[in-house]
Amino acid sequence: MLAIYLALLAAGVFLFVLSYVAPFRAAALMRERHPQHWQVVSESERGKIGPLRTWMRMQYVLRSPALALLDDLDINRWRVIWRYSQWLGWLCWLAALAMRLRWG
Repeated sequence: MLAIYLALLAAGVFLFVLSYVAPFRAAALMRERHPQHWQVVSESERGKIGPLRTWMRMQYVLRSPALALLDDLDINRWRVIWRYSQWLGWLCWLAALAMRLRWG
């Protein structure tokens, strides 16, 4: 039981880290392969925007269906990883918590 509990905790941490890394990887691929689309994310009508604002815009891009229209399998893969790794991480942690409460 202890091994399963620790494995669930470790899997949760791994999935949360993966959900943090995925947007940066998708952004890097977008910057390399689709610079004209990346320019829409990283610049406004007044010029360059700050890193926080770029991160916020990237979150909107990851949520929108427009990113799938680029037909880039790697970007779409990182988008799917970003989308589901958080939920799976919470599921692992809640399962570990349930084990802890049940068998204390």
